[in-house]
Amino acid sequence: MSRPQHINHDLGPMTCPVDLAAVDLFGPGAQEHWYEMYEILHREAPVLRIPGGGLRPGTDAYVLTKHADIAMVVKDPERFTVMGQRRLTDWANEGMTAERTYEVSRNLMTASMVSLRPTQELYIKHRKELTDPWVGTGALRHRETITRLANDLVDEWIDDGEVEFISRFARPLPQRVFATILGFPLDDIPQLAEWGDAIVTPFVHGTGLKHELTPEQTAEMLARLEGFQDYIYEHVRRKRRDPQDDMVSFLCDVHYEALDRKLTDLEIAGIVHAMIIGALETTQYALEEQAQLLCEIPGLFDLLRADRSKVRAFTEEALRLRSPTHGLSTRMTSQDEVFQGVDVPAGSLLHLRYAAGNVDPDEFECPYDLDLERDGLTRHLAFSAGPRVCPGANLSRIEQQIAWSVLLDRLESVEYGEGNDWLHQPGIMLGTLKLNLRFSKIS
Repeated sequence: MSRPQHINHDLGPMTCPVDLAAVDLFGPGAQEHWYEMYEILHREAPVLRIPGGGLRPGTDAYVLTKHADIAMVVKDPERFTVMGQRRLTDWANEGMTAERTYEVSRNLMTASMVSLRPTQELYIKHRKELTDPWVGTGALRHRETITRLANDLVDEWIDDGEVEFISRFARPLPQRVFATILGFPLDDIPQLAEWGDAIVTPFVHGTGLKHELTPEQTAEMLARLEGFQDYIYEHVRRKRRDPQDDMVSFLCDVHYEALDRKLTDLEIAGIVHAMIIGALETTQYALEEQAQLLCEIPGLFDLLRADRSKVRAFTEEALRLRSPTHGLSTRMTSQDEVFQGVDVPAGSLLHLRYAAGNVDPDEFECPYDLDLERDGLTRHLAFSAGPRVCPGANLSRIEQQIAWSVLLDRLESVEYGEGNDWLHQPGIMLGTLKLNLRFSKIS
């Protein structure tokens, strides 16, 4: 199978790149041509220097596209500093409280991190004690809930013969799952979705590899987040009075051994903030791209219907082949480094192009083929890797597998419907703005 290519290659504002000079990963319409660019970068510039793209004046940024380079970086956060970690550590050492940090940053997650995980050691303990029981190692506890919610969504359109798959399944499923896990009412999902969209504004509308917003965009984002903190605080107060079997109740009651105390309201709000960032977007776009693969690869839908043991391999290969998050500028070099023969000075910003690493021909044979028998199915970088792997990776994987198990139980066939234009949203996530499907249900 060749790299993804639809009619949108002719509709977008960017022309198809034919050489290195035409590669612009961050320009308008780049999403339509990322995979063509990756082939060029792998061949001609596996380490792409962005002059002046660093965090400090006079420093550069470097785009890494090889799987081995990216895997090495993400597995060594001491050698390759996590962006913002030094600032958080400095604030914590200066005695900054979470409340004061929120006044400075206007970011609940940042404020929470100052008091909960200013060091790598505490970050790992934070995950094990606070999030793993719900979205990591404990994610299997939600299987029945996810199955029920997926079937509820299918019930809404199973008799129609066609569906706009994103708005009626791929997006609302993770929304409903995570609202249930947190203990928020499903009726609040429209408002939670508005806040979630505001939170990810830099990754959708930010420009360049640093996802920069204009002052006007920042002000608008903060205005859209109005009420989010108060909403979480209100639920925290309710859960403290009347705890339920949900994550917020757990966070209200847990004794955080790493710091030998319970969590404050603001710290709980920061964890919820972080969970919302990671829990919704990845799963939505993974499901949407998987639906496209099922429409594009002859016989794949029937194969999975006949052998459900292959569903896990399908979702993992789809995550590799159509990675939801294509790249993030999350690391800096703490010392001089050499990648692929390219000297990278200390203090350089690294943009890790996960999706390019996932189709690296030096790591994956026939990288653009979806191979259900591929060895090492989970060695892709769709959720990053190492000690800072996505905390909700297990939950997302389970959601994807259950979603397709439910859909395979209830649909006899699926194909593209009418009205698809294949245009992608801006930013660093791979996802079309709409996906119309036509299907026949199992009678």
